[in-house]
Amino acid sequence: QVQLVESGGGLVQPGGSLRLSCAASGISFTFFDMGWYRQPPGKERELVASISSIAKGDSTNYADSVKGRFTISRDNAENTVYLRMNSLKPDDTAVYYCNGHRIISPKSDYWGQGTQVTVSS
Repeated sequence: QVQLVESGGGLVQPGGSLRLSCAASGISFTFFDMGWYRQPPGKERELVASISSIAKGDSTNYADSVKGRFTISRDNAENTVYLRMNSLKPDDTAVYYCNGHRIISPKSDYWGQGTQVTVSS
């Protein structure tokens, strides 16, 4: 059974930092591209950052709004993906979701349950 479990969300002041974690189980982590998405209140879900599988070189991609502030990384030995968020802004307030995309057949997507990040003074 595939499970993606996020942790690390919470309330932080503007300018602060958080690190989100997503622990994956029930998957061959090596063959998964991983990503973090977020859904602000009343808005659509959007891609924040992604990191490709080992086979594709662990390349990263970021939304323009978070470039230079957020860093995605993965620990393939621990089946975990991280999102380090620095210089947080109120606009970063959202529910953050972990996504796993299998790159081999059958290609499929899996989602975590989400973790709330609130940036407020």
